Amino acid sequence: MRDILQNSLEAFNWHSGWIIWNLFLAFIPLTLSFFLYRRRSLRRSILWWIAFLVFFAFLPNAPYLLTDIIHLIRATRSGYSAFIIVLIFMPLHLFAITAGFQAYVVSIMNQSVYLKRIGAEKYVVWSELVTHALSAIGVYLGRFRRFNSWDFVTDPGNILISTVDDLTSKRPLLVMSISFVILTVLYWIMKQINLGLWLRFKELKANGHWFE
Repeated sequence: MRDILQNSLEAFNWHSGWIIWNLFLAFIPLTLSFFLYRRRSLRRSILWWIAFLVFFAFLPNAPYLLTDIIHLIRATRSGYSAFIIVLIFMPLHLFAITAGFQAYVVSIMNQSVYLKRIGAEKYVVWSELVTHALSAIGVYLGRFRRFNSWDFVTDPGNILISTVDDLTSKRPLLVMSISFVILTVLYWIMKQINLGLWLRFKELKANGHWFE
């Protein structure tokens, strides 16, 4: 029993480190989305545009957590017991993936709300699709090219060259296209769930039935 607990603690410590870091990166665009799209003022200052660029630079970190499923696969093949895999690895990874993608969904939903506020509602769907496309490219650059969000500042030339090269190569373009479809479908599903929960919450609040 002691060995199991010790192995469980070691497994948790090893995996929780990068999960916390990846979630931190995923929640940066979520936080920025409230500053950019949910504040009362519609004025777009220089600070707003800087935050807007940072938002899109970090946004792929949220759906990037979907690709961390490979860590779960590796964990199941690393010789750990079924007890550790089921009670530690799976809950940790599923929580990270769900939380990261939820941050992505809410960020884009905030963006859509902002477009409606400024009278650009007809561009909502297109903005979502463009955002998914850019995020798919960003996820590919992060997973396969191993670029980081801050490389847009520290190494923009290399990112540009790599992006152009990947967009003109069959295999990377295929991977990004599949990623785009996955992001689009999962986003639509999560968006409907979020909207349904929000409407239910408003209904319960209006009727005063919080625990029914």
